[in-house]
Amino acid sequence: MEEGIKMKAGVVHAREDIRFEDIEKPVPKAGQVLIKVKYTGICGSDVPRVNGDACHFYPNVLGHEFSGVIEEVGEGVTSLKIGDRVAGVPLVPCLECEDCQKGNYSLCKHYSFIGSREFGSFAEYVVVPEKNAVKFEDEVSFEQGAFFEPATVALHGLKRVPYQGGKTVAILGGGTIGLFTMQWAKIFGAKKVVVFDINDARLDLAKKLGADEGINTLADDFMQVAMDMTEGRGFDYIYETAGNTITMKMAFELAANKANVCFIGTPTKEISFSVKEWENMNRKEFTLTGSWMSYSAPFPGEEWALTAHYFKTGELKFDESLIFKKVPLKDIASAFEMYKTPGTVKGKLLIDSEGLE
Repeated sequence: MEEGIKMKAGVVHAREDIRFEDIEKPVPKAGQVLIKVKYTGICGSDVPRVNGDACHFYPNVLGHEFSGVIEEVGEGVTSLKIGDRVAGVPLVPCLECEDCQKGNYSLCKHYSFIGSREFGSFAEYVVVPEKNAVKFEDEVSFEQGAFFEPATVALHGLKRVPYQGGKTVAILGGGTIGLFTMQWAKIFGAKKVVVFDINDARLDLAKKLGADEGINTLADDFMQVAMDMTEGRGFDYIYETAGNTITMKMAFELAANKANVCFIGTPTKEISFSVKEWENMNRKEFTLTGSWMSYSAPFPGEEWALTAHYFKTGELKFDESLIFKKVPLKDIASAFEMYKTPGTVKGKLLIDSEGLE
């Protein structure tokens, strides 16, 4: 393909300055594939890159939760062919550092990342390494394909502790990651999964997707109600997915003796614990860990393979109400405007890369 062909993209030029304009269409090199993008989810991490100062450089093309179709393959590509339906894998690990050699790709110190450190999928086309496109079957929609990345983040978090079925699980936060974490807990055999949120609509959706119970934490007696569900023991597994000070402290209180607690959510504020709150960890001897991204060996990991599989079988349920709105690529600036009013965006905003007119 000759150089100089243009494509449309949503290009960030400065804080609060994202423009729909022409840029060079990328060409796949050896070992790379060109993807014609269908949908891209706006991640919470994209918002401060457009509406704040978190962008790594300008001009930049963001977008890392995406689906599309293989349009062209570079030299040496064997696992994918033109026409394959794929989900994008955004992390590009160095594969050489100690963490990568151990298969801990999420912890790579020298990684690149599609849609932040290199151009991403808020565009008609994106180029990625062969391993960064995960094939999915016709039974899986392109909308679902754009949810692979958050679904894999949820599964990676679930597996950050020695998870076993037959036990009780609390999910703190009923957002996209929380609802997928809840479903993975069910798929892998939880006895009871309870979702905690402040929004009844999210709790109703949680139950529709398979949660056993939903608890609104604005209720005065919610902690008592939650403990009664476990006969006063507390929960064996607790996954905090909101990155919120209140839910992070709540995890310590909800934990059973010898529980496993994982913080998947990304905190945005300083957090401090009272002695009484912190002492829960001593007295209950629970294990606390964190989770970062969604990768394992062989890259990109079983998180991605299992997401493709369970979306196909329907056991990982997908509901249209997970999508707040689909916005054409040409209107991408208006999508980021919505985030300036807290509470406006209820669910995932999808950018439609075929929306050019």
